[in-house]
Amino acid sequence: MTKPPTIIIAGTTSSVGKTTISLAIMYALKYKKGFSVQPFKIGPDFIDPSYHKIITGRESRTLDAWMMGNNGIISTLQNTAIGVDVAIIEGVMGLFDGLSGKSDFASTAYVAKILNTPVILVIDAAKAARSIAAMAFGYLHFDRRLKISGIILNNVSGPKHSRYITEACKSKIKVPVLGIVQRDNELRMDERHLGLIPTDELDYTKKSKIMKVAKKVSEEIYYDKIVSLFKLKKSKFTDIVKKSESSISKLKVGVALDNSFNFYYNENLNSLRNLGAEITFFSPLNDNHIPNDVSGLMLGGGFPEVMADKLHSNQSMRRSIKTAVEQGMPIYGECGGLMYLTKSIAGYRDFKKPFKMVGVIDANTIMTGRLTLNYTQADMTSNLFGNIQNIRGHEFHYSKIENIPQDSKYVYKLKRGSGINGGKHDGVLIYNSIASYMHLHFYDSRFPNKWIKFCIDFERR
Repeated sequence: MTKPPTIIIAGTTSSVGKTTISLAIMYALKYKKGFSVQPFKIGPDFIDPSYHKIITGRESRTLDAWMMGNNGIISTLQNTAIGVDVAIIEGVMGLFDGLSGKSDFASTAYVAKILNTPVILVIDAAKAARSIAAMAFGYLHFDRRLKISGIILNNVSGPKHSRYITEACKSKIKVPVLGIVQRDNELRMDERHLGLIPTDELDYTKKSKIMKVAKKVSEEIYYDKIVSLFKLKKSKFTDIVKKSESSISKLKVGVALDNSFNFYYNENLNSLRNLGAEITFFSPLNDNHIPNDVSGLMLGGGFPEVMADKLHSNQSMRRSIKTAVEQGMPIYGECGGLMYLTKSIAGYRDFKKPFKMVGVIDANTIMTGRLTLNYTQADMTSNLFGNIQNIRGHEFHYSKIENIPQDSKYVYKLKRGSGINGGKHDGVLIYNSIASYMHLHFYDSRFPNKWIKFCIDFERR
């Protein structure tokens, strides 16, 4: 199986406009050239992929070397991009930023070399002119195994600024400029403490703005040059969106999905479906109780701190989930799900007083204003699921769990990461429920396989 033409959009650093430029290129190729575009995102990210879907109409897929390994990256690209004309991959952080300073492992550059894929480098030109050429020269020559095929200049102030940069690049930079994007504050998209606002929270007007931004920026991208440089053309194959296999049993799993809980890898949900689960979405914000006839619940990450007052007000849902936990239903919570299962959440902006949550975890969640961002690794040791060695994931939050009892039970013994109690453990175990700061990617199917079997056992009780 061969992969379609593939391009990686990388940045010199974070916040140079990778997402906006990626959306603009996707827009130009889809709406101006008529190509079918499959989006991907390097690194652990739940939000940017949802923006990709608005432009392309396709679920964006994750490519992460730490959680998926080389084979996972290659097979995901090949299996997802069947029958499309081009795959566009948005990078993570700066081009060479990965797991450590010793190598580029888990970086955008690392994935580009695994896939043997050319890179378009986005440079923020806002605070320099001729120096931009020196910056580009350094990136081009830092790793000769990497193929940087072109650069895009972002935040250019005007024609004079543009001329200075292009003149400096002409004699030193041997790859083409593929776009010059003018500075425009109206092109900025709304953000909060974990990045862009999830698209599940955006109304029609704000989603339309994303399309308008992509369209406007695409007019400053030399997309015909991109088509020519990368030899893009319409595929002879039919554009087919690969669908998940149908459920092989009647097992029902409830998945929380609303403005508070929406951090899910699409691959994880499809993995559960392929293991025989019928997924029923529900809203802890708006529904009165968990779905009927479910044999397991998943509470993903998100922003429960932002909606803490509304989650607090929905007492019937909180009671419904607490009853399910106490009855032994398997519940799997990640980050926001962990926070929701504690007794309270406090400290987000104007929310001074604690808001009551489900309360099955005898602890409190406090917003700290301090970012915890790590790749994680742990051994799972649990009578429920047995021993699973070297589970890999990531953590990304601005909260901490306080007043958790010293005799709390955990399923993860951490080898890397901060976890719930400062680097020793994660995954607090309450009855048959697990709640952790660690997010997992289900390409490693060891845990979801066991969790689904546990849900089946609960159903048969």
